[in-house]
Amino acid sequence: MDNIKLIYRKEMDAFFNSPVAYIVLLVFALITSWFFTNTFFLSNQSDLRSLFDVVPLVYLFFVPAITMGLIAREKNSGTMEFLATLPMKDSQIVIGKFLAAVSLIGVGLLFTGMHFITLLFVGTAVDIGAIISGYFGLLLVGSVYTAVGVLGSSITNNQITAFILSFLLIFIFFIMEKILVFVPQFMAAALQFISVDYHLNNISRGVIDSRNLIYFGSLIMFFLIMSTRVLEIRKWR
Repeated sequence: MDNIKLIYRKEMDAFFNSPVAYIVLLVFALITSWFFTNTFFLSNQSDLRSLFDVVPLVYLFFVPAITMGLIAREKNSGTMEFLATLPMKDSQIVIGKFLAAVSLIGVGLLFTGMHFITLLFVGTAVDIGAIISGYFGLLLVGSVYTAVGVLGSSITNNQITAFILSFLLIFIFFIMEKILVFVPQFMAAALQFISVDYHLNNISRGVIDSRNLIYFGSLIMFFLIMSTRVLEIRKWR
């Protein structure tokens, strides 16, 4: 646990000691604000559905941007070999970096809290429970995409390549439910269950089912385990 905390603090310092985190968070806040203000008053609905719909789209670029250097940067600079000499497991390195990136995503979601406050002041019959569960769902989606990004960053030592690889993997999950109308009927149910949007929509309606939690938890564990295995391969080279 101490090793995970050490890696976590190291990554958080790396994020906020450089302008990258501030730029990415500012862009995230501006994009979500633009979409929210352009649809909220037009839809005349007392919910954040428009925000919950656009954040997964923003994640397509936001998550790869913050994860591309998590491990690729270490490999390129040679510090990954230094970390390997320390008394810590590869899984602890992966988990520490994953938690730091998820924390940054959480900060980004906190920036959208002003929309929630706006809704409380101008909206009527606001379903606070559904909104809170919606934010929880967005954090889970962000965590899955972050785990994918960690894997992408572990495969290569080039940050641009890591960004592209993570983007492509995340895009597959993002687009899956949107192409259901083009797939055979016997495949639709399976693809729908694999789709991230399907489970996010369930949670954002205030329905937190154990099946949705198992789905997100399983994907996170799978990609983190894969990232650990990729790091372990270097020991056999």
